[in-house]
Amino acid sequence: MDQNRLSSIALHFIPGIGSRTLRQLVTYCGSAQDVFRASRTTLLQIPGVGPVTADAIRQGPPWKHAEEELTRARKAGVSMVLYTDPQYPSRLRAIEDAPSLLYLQGNLNLEHKKIVAVVGTRRSTEYGKACLESFLEGLAAHDALVLSGLAYGIDIQAHRLALKHGLSTVGVLGSGIDVIYPATHSDTARKMLQHGGLVTENPFGTKPDAHNFPARNRIIAGLCDALVVVEAADKGGALITADLANGYFKDVFAYPGSIHQQYSNGCNQLIKAHKANLLTSVKDLEYIMNWETPRPVAAVNAEPAYSDYEPEEQAVLRTLWESAAPLMIDALSGRSGLPPGQLASILLTLELKGIVAPMPGSAYRINMLAHGKSAAMAVA
Repeated sequence: MDQNRLSSIALHFIPGIGSRTLRQLVTYCGSAQDVFRASRTTLLQIPGVGPVTADAIRQGPPWKHAEEELTRARKAGVSMVLYTDPQYPSRLRAIEDAPSLLYLQGNLNLEHKKIVAVVGTRRSTEYGKACLESFLEGLAAHDALVLSGLAYGIDIQAHRLALKHGLSTVGVLGSGIDVIYPATHSDTARKMLQHGGLVTENPFGTKPDAHNFPARNRIIAGLCDALVVVEAADKGGALITADLANGYFKDVFAYPGSIHQQYSNGCNQLIKAHKANLLTSVKDLEYIMNWETPRPVAAVNAEPAYSDYEPEEQAVLRTLWESAAPLMIDALSGRSGLPPGQLASILLTLELKGIVAPMPGSAYRINMLAHGKSAAMAVA
């Protein structure tokens, strides 16, 4: 084991050292190892370090505790990722109060192209469930990663509906990664390990104490591109997460609700105070986030059969199909390997056949109407 890495993990088991103080210590001393070598006088000169913390550091590194934690992680298939590691999530690293250590479990990609967090009340209504079902059904076409907190109500429904619609989903815990709370969500958590996973900053065995959840909420807000609030009362964790997301310059969305419903008050207030964009469907999120509207499901599921076309025509059609946007002739020539002169002739032929459609700016795309007639056919 790299001694500096072991020292970094050991620092997390010194009482009174949080993520910010830990980073201050390493920055001032030069490395985690050097923190334990520093004199008491040097430690006391570091902002945020008082006599109690300095004395705790000088008493010696808790090597045994750090080694035990690493052993537990290895046996459980859990990755311990330090803030300085290349695999630390880039979105989270960008926030000021990012955790200095993360525990990750499952088949998860926190560099996913699109990450949407969903939060809300623990006492969701049928209205909230219907909004969430419709939203995640629409989000499926974007292959987004769905993030939430595995709590009762909207959180667990978001995870379950994400799995239902084929989306990866990640739960951020306010406990140790080995402590699923509430325990009734353990089955869902196990399924998520295959199609997403679990994240926490808390050591193994940490109980789901109340003070852990506001800290958990900053991870949810920090990891996402967009935060969606589905039902929230005047106060609660969902609104805390929304405030954090706004502070991190993330796009926040909220479903409006009846002024007579308690669990719509928080969402309505967010919208009224311009702290959240009004959300009625996934199209609102697509517009604000500037996400391209995905192809129709039938088009995504099956590429047309091109066996009736000449080899050069097939090359053009497949190049256009693989592109999410129309291609200009120069780009199409480069990707297909066909010279512009020959390509122009092929495009004219394909346009006359109705399989290719011209676009403004000398660009071309697959004619989706023609594709729809053959979407069920196998790839040539």
